[in-house]
Amino acid sequence: MTELWQLTATELASRIRRRDVSARETAEAALARLDAVNPSINAVVDHRPDQVRDDADAVDRAIACGDDPGPLAGVPVTVKVNIDQAGFATTNGVTLQRDLIAQTSSPVVDNLKRAGAVILGRTNTPAFSLRWFTTNLIHGNTRNPRDPSLTPGGSSGGAAAAAAAGIGCLAHGTDIAGSIRYPAYACGVHGLRPSLGRVAAYNASSPERSIGAQLMAVSGPIGRSIADLRVALAAMATPDSRDPWWVPAPLEGPPVPRVATLCLQPDGLPIVAEVEAALLDAARRLEAAGWIVETIGDVPSLREACELQVQLWLGDGFAGLAEAARREGDPGALAVVAAFREQAESWPPDIVARALVRRATLTREWLGFLNAHPVLLLPVSAELPFQDGLDMRDEASFRRVWRAQATQIGLPLMGLPGLAVSTGLVGATPVGVQLVSRPYREDLCLLAGEAIEAGGVPAAPIDPV
Repeated sequence: MTELWQLTATELASRIRRRDVSARETAEAALARLDAVNPSINAVVDHRPDQVRDDADAVDRAIACGDDPGPLAGVPVTVKVNIDQAGFATTNGVTLQRDLIAQTSSPVVDNLKRAGAVILGRTNTPAFSLRWFTTNLIHGNTRNPRDPSLTPGGSSGGAAAAAAAGIGCLAHGTDIAGSIRYPAYACGVHGLRPSLGRVAAYNASSPERSIGAQLMAVSGPIGRSIADLRVALAAMATPDSRDPWWVPAPLEGPPVPRVATLCLQPDGLPIVAEVEAALLDAARRLEAAGWIVETIGDVPSLREACELQVQLWLGDGFAGLAEAARREGDPGALAVVAAFREQAESWPPDIVARALVRRATLTREWLGFLNAHPVLLLPVSAELPFQDGLDMRDEASFRRVWRAQATQIGLPLMGLPGLAVSTGLVGATPVGVQLVSRPYREDLCLLAGEAIEAGGVPAAPIDPV
């Protein structure tokens, strides 16, 4: 018998709307699953069961009154600890923000609740959301439910681990340099980085972010099915005037021919054999679904995009980040600061302005390329998911990790959407592919993602190993 926590979000919401099962029963099942498996993976680091039950009861009352409960009626969803949820600390994985209690919720939380979702708990992130590994001094280490020796990814490692282990049907994540796509890849689920301006976001608890973060950081969903990501995106993308970057773009664009373009080594990125095999397998799945797949030797610059991304991210406020990392004392955050200190301190005062000028040029090149190639099939990472803590072993390992993540770091510079689709396992290690399109064409990524998903994905949810 299938347990409620094993269902997809779309199936569960349908059952709740039909009154086959109540939102309260669903919440109790989700809380029981959290209690059963979260201690072994530490994905959810804050939750209030009574509030979960109250929110579920409100969904049931709406249904009893004949009101529309929303597309995510009663669906348990987790949110990351770096966004505001009224009454909870927005820790961002640091002890320095232990008492930063949000007075109001982020538009992401508000939109999910308006869609009928029940917020089950708050998921872990590395200190300052800085790494592709999820550990910190305030909440501890999150473990990959498929293999605890592997990273769960980061910075939305708690979100992806929760989704893979059946703690909630959907998870919210954020992505400035792969923080949705890589955790989904590492945990064997799917994750969608939306376009800049697609999902409204704002933390009233915190100062305004630097221009680099404003241009590149987005919120999006992580889940076990592409259909669930589609529904979650629609729920999260509703307007909110608190985010001046929000764009009223339609969720479905004009039809285009079903042609995907495969690039195995974008900008010369060397990939391991298992990643290449996953990409070729995904191409065959698309062809089996009636798509035409063309292979191309290269794409516009990713290396320069990565360099500009780091300049925009660290060029304004590096000294403040370095001081916060020193006060926090988190080894992972200190390692990132140390790795970039010499570079950041050598930049001229106008580095951000220069990077913004070059960003316009690279964005124009990428948009022209994507006009001709509307669906692009790329690696998520050049390697299989890393051993947990690899970036902390030595300088060579740190550089290895950063080199492998070029598609994750570079693509956000242009505000592009990216979808990580899990396609299988190499032994117990997840592998998958990435789909990229023009801004506000998440629908094309999802369309191709559904065709790839139909060819088989790792079993989920799973009991943690």
